[in-house]
Amino acid sequence: MGQEGLFEEAVVKPAEEPEAEPAPLAEDETIDFITGKRVKLKGAEPVVQTVARGLWQEYDIKVADMARNVVIKVPDDNGKTKSLKADIAIFAAGADHSDLKNLERVVVCRPEPSKGRTVTKIRTHEQAAEDLEYLKTLLSTDLTPNAHYGMWTNGLDFFFLHAEEGRFAKKFEPRAGWPLQGDVDSGTVASVARLRQGDEAMLKTAFRRCHNFVHGNEGLPKDAAFWQFLYLLFAKIHDERTSRLRGTDPRFFAYADEPFTTDGRRAIEERVLKLFEEVKQTYPLFGPRDEISLSPHALSFIVGELASYDLSGTKIDAKGVAYQELVGGNLRGDRGQYFTPRAAVNLMVEILDPKEDETVLDPACGTGGFLQETLRHLVERWRDESGITELSESKEQTKALLERLDLYAKAHLFGADFDPFLVRATKMSLMMMTGGDVGEDNIFHMNSLHFPGGHLEDAKKADQRIPFGSIDVVMTNPPFGTDIKIEEEEVLSQYWEGIARNWSRDKETGEIVSTGPSKAMAPEQLFIERAVKWVKPGGRIGIVLPNGILSNPGPSDEAVRRWILENCWVLASVELPVETFIHEAGVNILTTLLFLKRKTDREIMDAQAGIGGDYPVFMAVAEKVGIDRRGNEVNKRHPNGEVVMVQTTKEETIERNGDKTTHTLVRWEKAIDNDLPEIVEAYRGFRGQYPEPGSPR
Repeated sequence: MGQEGLFEEAVVKPAEEPEAEPAPLAEDETIDFITGKRVKLKGAEPVVQTVARGLWQEYDIKVADMARNVVIKVPDDNGKTKSLKADIAIFAAGADHSDLKNLERVVVCRPEPSKGRTVTKIRTHEQAAEDLEYLKTLLSTDLTPNAHYGMWTNGLDFFFLHAEEGRFAKKFEPRAGWPLQGDVDSGTVASVARLRQGDEAMLKTAFRRCHNFVHGNEGLPKDAAFWQFLYLLFAKIHDERTSRLRGTDPRFFAYADEPFTTDGRRAIEERVLKLFEEVKQTYPLFGPRDEISLSPHALSFIVGELASYDLSGTKIDAKGVAYQELVGGNLRGDRGQYFTPRAAVNLMVEILDPKEDETVLDPACGTGGFLQETLRHLVERWRDESGITELSESKEQTKALLERLDLYAKAHLFGADFDPFLVRATKMSLMMMTGGDVGEDNIFHMNSLHFPGGHLEDAKKADQRIPFGSIDVVMTNPPFGTDIKIEEEEVLSQYWEGIARNWSRDKETGEIVSTGPSKAMAPEQLFIERAVKWVKPGGRIGIVLPNGILSNPGPSDEAVRRWILENCWVLASVELPVETFIHEAGVNILTTLLFLKRKTDREIMDAQAGIGGDYPVFMAVAEKVGIDRRGNEVNKRHPNGEVVMVQTTKEETIERNGDKTTHTLVRWEKAIDNDLPEIVEAYRGFRGQYPEPGSPR
């Protein structure tokens, strides 16, 4: 049978520049990444959107070479034809979309499964055989002779096929991934020259899939699964670093068929275990008790997921988001450690605006969110100074930024926590983000409230590197709660001359008076004084506090506020809505971000003598943070209720017959209803009008 009648034209070519803002989108609509047209977010469409952006970002596939909903008529069992659809069709560079001979890759998307399950098992190719038949049919028709790569995904499961011409029909081999656009199947999922930069959404998915495989398929608890994944992630990072320095081939790799055969999985296991032994010998962070205990099947799955990524060349933004989302869900503490949501972290770093020559400390660092955001903040500044946009940034530029970032972090970035697992997780995250070994000497396992004393191992080392009065910027979210009060006299005695006092109100004068040293204090109160003592005079502080400290009328909280005013300039106060913490941290609590600047001794004495007067303080109340209590996106709306749209532009370089041209994609997206970026801009405007109080830095 000829080609006529088997192909039904259903190709929508990309719209490069929509002329005007589209009509208001409905709640269940979005702007398609490929076509620039509105589409309904139903069925598999959310998966299609994520995958399309990932193909463009990670696999270097140009949007102009993608098409949506290509329908192919294929013979059925009754000698007739049936119509099958490729959700995303990828054609040869610059080729005619109307000729299926130019079709090279096919993507089939299905709706994402329910997220209600507590344990998510990842299927194998064998278990997904029935689903993959649809993909094989699209690749095997005579109309698609050059379609050699297929992907089937529901947003959780990802299956890749490589189709080769056989004697009578195409043969299909499972793959752990695809080569980049323009590459050929090299028989390995790791190529030194053509590893791929991670897209934020796709890298998050890859990390989550690895963790879910260990948790769901190996039967390990979530925290144990997390550490096993981190061992392999760090082996991958170490392999990239050493192979680059030595000019050797990577060892964290898998040949194309290895993840799918018994002998192949054993070969992968042998390579990975040998590599991890080298990791343990190289980094003091790992000890004899750190052992990879995964089955060869799990090891092969994770190597297949991670090997093709160039983590050293992946932008810090994507790595930070992917890592933080995974670690936050697996290492929640039970002593009031509320992992700070990303929106609050961003706001604090933007307002405090740490510079490249300033030392930053988080004395209750948890999983390292403030430290990671400080690194991202500096990278953004350096990009602006160099005229680099995030989308145009090359691998070489990314690696140069990471080298600069590593130098900064080793000299200026510090953290501490009393939870050894969080300390280790933060060390690993900083090593991953910078590509260096900053975490080894800069993240301390100690009790910051007891510092410089205490029995934990790193207190003495920290006293040498970050003594009191040596820090430029402290950012922290201390543990909260009256049920975790500090009662040890050895700790409290350090604060008896300051905040750790009992207070009552004089019935006649109404003044608050001290009745002696306190025997129990909430940790967040002590952390205020500790943060102030750690910074230099003129140093800046950002701290997350429960609203009660700043608003309760009782004498104890009033005394804390008085101590703050005596020792600090108040720069800003930003009250956050309950949605900020309730989704990401699981805590139903109202909080405020308080920003302070430590006074000099002279400024304190002047205030006590009545010298100087009032000064303006920036105050804001955030009502929206972009999500509701369940974590669903909240959009900004016009007074008539219609969703506000914002325009974005994305650039890609297209090469046709040796000529390179810049292709600009203009897209409209729903605006997120988030007050925090506007508060940052308002604060900058406020400081333009009212310089910081106190002595200049």
